[in-house]
Amino acid sequence: MRISLVQGDITEQPVDAVVNAANSSLLGGGGVDGAIHRRGGPEILDECRRLRASHYGGGLPTGQAVATTAGRLPARWVIHTVGPVYSASEDRSDQLASCYRESLRVADELGIESIAFPAVSAGIYGWPVEDAARIAVGTVRSTPSKVGDARFVLFTPDAYAAFEQVIRL
Repeated sequence: MRISLVQGDITEQPVDAVVNAANSSLLGGGGVDGAIHRRGGPEILDECRRLRASHYGGGLPTGQAVATTAGRLPARWVIHTVGPVYSASEDRSDQLASCYRESLRVADELGIESIAFPAVSAGIYGWPVEDAARIAVGTVRSTPSKVGDARFVLFTPDAYAAFEQVIRL
């Protein structure tokens, strides 16, 4: 798997799937989640509502992933994953790693060849970006997958720099 970095907007990535740092309701929110729903259009929300009604009435569990259409995004699929809220007193790094493993599992089930990841949990969920980068890159590197192109799309220069530091290791 080729792993690369892009500084920019994940909603503009011409890949098979973009990963959404979703909230458990699957009904949209702020940050990456809000941007994906706004740009992708109502088709994404409609499919999320159907998934919620049929499988995830209590919400998608942290660390899990599920796919929907990408609506008007240049991608074909959106893989929604719920990252953990950062806690200095409780180690939730396994839950964060699970977001990336589960996203790759869903990608393999769909035959996806290219995928774009955000820095899951490193925004409003408060995960320190340097640690989020270490977990994200390490997990994607070590997870067996048929995906050929995995890119991390980072919105801010600080996030890009943190991921670039980890990629070099």
